[in-house]
Amino acid sequence: MNLLGVNIDHVATIRQARKADEPDPVWAAVEAELGGADGITFHLREDRRHISDRDAEVLKRTVATKLNMEASIDAKIIRLACALKPDQVTLVPERREELTTEGGLDVIRLRTRVRTAVKKLRDAGIDTSAFVEPAPEQIEASAEAGFEAVEIWTGGYAHAKGQKRRDAQLTRLNEAIDVGLSCGLVVHAGHGLTYRNVTPVAELMGFTEFNIGHSIVSRAVIVGMREAVREMKTLLREAKRPIVLLPDEQ
Repeated sequence: MNLLGVNIDHVATIRQARKADEPDPVWAAVEAELGGADGITFHLREDRRHISDRDAEVLKRTVATKLNMEASIDAKIIRLACALKPDQVTLVPERREELTTEGGLDVIRLRTRVRTAVKKLRDAGIDTSAFVEPAPEQIEASAEAGFEAVEIWTGGYAHAKGQKRRDAQLTRLNEAIDVGLSCGLVVHAGHGLTYRNVTPVAELMGFTEFNIGHSIVSRAVIVGMREAVREMKTLLREAKRPIVLLPDEQ
């Protein structure tokens, strides 16, 4: 099943553009759930550029589906996550100058700090996921660090120009899925996925969840959040995956 996690960060970005109290990302989360979202994702950044502590606290009290918090490995953020207790924390890289999260977490280079963060989160009863590029060594390192899941960065595919390059990136994603599954990880996907490009990725066997934000929020400005989520859910549901027959069915 292709599950949809809706990232509501950019609803808060619109709010912060005027330093106002609307649109409320919590309200957007409720509308997304009413539209069929299987989960809500938010990123509590160190600089609080969009989602605030208040947002995180109210989301925890109101989200009825899976609540996924994206977080850096900063010790203060990890402490906040352990106190908030979302259903899942996805560890991501974070740079102050970036517009959005670009590329994956370097689990190999940051191995010691990552393992410390994962242990604290798991001790608090929180599921953990690593946002990594489709590189076998990073996926394997994520399994060794104790993560239960990985979210594969799909930006390489989303930004590829021309069918040949897109096909090469799809092959890379497919190989990453195989590595993740062989390591015993649940495999998710996210970054740069839109209504125009999501279908080929959704057709790959092995992805169970897609975290999509900017494209849905952009569509919601035109048609409303419920309808925007319904449209994306329809694309994920209708993606054609190969039929795998069991030995006794062949």
